[in-house]
Formats: sequence, C-alpha cells, structure tokens
Amino acid sequence: MPLPRLRSGTVPAVVAALALAQLVLTRAASAAPETVGGAVLTPVAIETVPGFPGPDPAAARDAFRRVCAAPPPALPQQASVAGDPAALAEACAASAGDVPDAATFFRDHFDAFRVERPGAGQPGFLTGYFEPELEGSLDPSADFPTPVLARPDDLVSLGPGETRPGLDPSLRAARATPAGFAPYPDRAAIEDGALGAQARPILWLRDAVDLLVLQVQGSGRVRLPDGRAVRVLYDGRNGRPYTAVAKLIVQEGHLPLEGLTLARWTGWLRDHPDTARRLIRANASYIFFRLADVADPALGPPGAANAPLSPGYSLAVDAGLWRYGLPFWLAGKLPDRAEGAAGRLVIAADTGSAIVGPARGDLFVGTGARAGIVAGNLRDAVGFVVLLPKRKAAQERAP
Repeated sequence: MPLPRLRSGTVPAVVAALALAQLVLTRAASAAPETVGGAVLTPVAIETVPGFPGPDPAAARDAFRRVCAAPPPALPQQASVAGDPAALAEACAASAGDVPDAATFFRDHFDAFRVERPGAGQPGFLTGYFEPELEGSLDPSADFPTPVLARPDDLVSLGPGETRPGLDPSLRAARATPAGFAPYPDRAAIEDGALGAQARPILWLRDAVDLLVLQVQGSGRVRLPDGRAVRVLYDGRNGRPYTAVAKLIVQEGHLPLEGLTLARWTGWLRDHPDTARRLIRANASYIFFRLADVADPALGPPGAANAPLSPGYSLAVDAGLWRYGLPFWLAGKLPDRAEGAAGRLVIAADTGSAIVGPARGDLFVGTGARAGIVAGNLRDAVGFVVLLPKRKAAQERAP
C-alpha cells in the first residue's frame, strides 16, 4: 500500500510512517517465499526503488493485461512457482477495469522484492531476443529447399520435473511408440529422415541457416513470394539439450567472441556450408512449428503464456521459478532507454531453455533486422526486482 505523504517537521507522523512501512514490509515478507531458486527475496518499499515505475508504466500495464487475458498454457506451470495465483487473478481483474494511472495500479496491487543472489558477482543477467523476418514459400523449390516441420503426432512434451518410465530425466520430450516411450531423435537423425511420415513440412526456407535462426528465436514472420506475411510459431521441441552454434564457432577459432553479432556468425555459416552443416547438426535440439496469421503487426508472436509479446515490455523468465504475469523492474542498461531512465517495468510472458535461474531474463525487443541487432547486442548485468501480487481479501482481514 502507498505510504502517506508527510508534512515536514511532524516527528510523530514520521515515527508512525516508519512503523507503517515496517508493517507493510513485514506483511509482504510473510506472504512471499523467502528464497526462489537460491536467491533471497528482500522486501523493499516500492516507493524507494530508484526510477520506478519508469517513463511508460502504461505500456507495462497493457502487457500485463495481455497475459491476464490469454488462455492458460497447455502445460501449466508448477504450483510451486513464485506468485500467488489467486492474488495474481485479483490483480488481473483489477487491471481489466478503469485504470487511469498505471503507476498507481502497480503500487496498489503489488509488493516489491529485490532478487539477491548470495555471493554472486553481478545482480542478474539480461539478454534479448527478437522475431526474425525471413523469406519463404508454402511449396518447395530450388530457391526454397529447406523444410520447416510441423509438430509430429508421436511427440510427447514434458513439463518441468515431469518424466516418463525408462526415459532419461534430463530429456524434456519423449517419442510415443507401441513399446512405450523412447528418446526423441536428435537434429542429425531428424535431418537424415528418422521421422519418416511424421515429417510434415508446413513451409520452406532458403537454407539451413534461416531454419536455425527461426529455431533459436522460437518464432518468426515469413514473407511469401506473393507478398503475404505469415507467422511461424513454436509448437514443441524434441527435448534434446540445446547447444549454441555461435559458441561452437568461437570455440573452434573461426570467429572471435568480441564483436560477434547474429549477422556476422550467420554470414560466416553461409560462406562455409560444409562446416556449417557439421556445427548445426551438433546442436541436438530441434524445434517444430505451426502457421498463424499476423493479427497485429505491432505486436510479437504469442509467448509461452499465450499472450502476444510486447516489444520492450515482455520478459522471458525461468518458468520453473516465476509465474507468468509477474511484473519485474529491471534496473540498468536497456535498449531504447528513455533519457535518464534508471530501468523499466516489464512483464513475465515467456520462457526459454537457456533462461535458467531467478535473476536471468530474456527481453523481447521486436521484429525484423533492427530488432535482431538490438537483441544481439543486449548482454548486460541488471538488477531484478520482482513485484508479487497482494492478496486484497487477506489484507482486509489482517489486523
């Protein structure tokens, strides 16, 4: 709850306000987990967070509303993730009404907690991702020979902590067979035809590098020869471990890490097709897709929370730790930062296999080549403050 404004020189009012602030933080702390994923959650008065709520809290409010309005994911998050679902539902209901002041909305409906990792050398780490724009065709041709595959019928996706009898617990998917469950084929096996009739192309791209970019980003827009644009959306993965091809390029000494951009390493792959094939096949992870219309060109594709991603305001988090819809204040350097802004309020709306840990995020920055440059340059240490929803009904009953 907001602290009252004090008149100068009124000592009793100062003492009362400090007591009230301590009560607020004590109640907030008692209603929230003390630790998440090894990080300590330290309650802070939201008014004391430097720069909060940033220059455009209305954009964060709109991103929050989109997550609230989206259907629940097919694979629900674990019940143990941080963020009381009932309290979050109350905040969602409040956001659907008249919210003339977005900053006041977040102050009234959430408590702030600094995410602190004991012994960590940096507060947290933020990267960026984007929606690529590629050229493709609905039919194969000499110009478009590389298939984008639909989700196979025998693919069984596994949620966090879920496994199947006889299956390596580290695998995040399985293949349903008449004899039971088996590991799903890796990338090299899929490219060599291991799926058989289960391999159903939905689209064709120019080359394997474009397919890799699409799979790394998880979605994309594809411009067809007739000028129409379609959206290609994530629809499952083979559950194998992900290996960054750009990292392999650096490890083998082909390119230096310094100045390594998406355009540079993908260009290198195209210039060295034989080595490119070997390195790409070393990444065992393989992503399957589905087609969709581009409903709103200003928004990105749906994230894991099933809500359209808001450029600059949708954050991919570790879904095993944080509930979708939670606001986060990111303190530090951010792309397209307003003059003098100390950070930005963003909303958890997505996840990714490389996004692991309580103070780790991946910011969706937009669509197209410029967004790709911004995303590639975003690798910064930032501070994380999570906003956990207040339970209004519980507060009203509290003494």
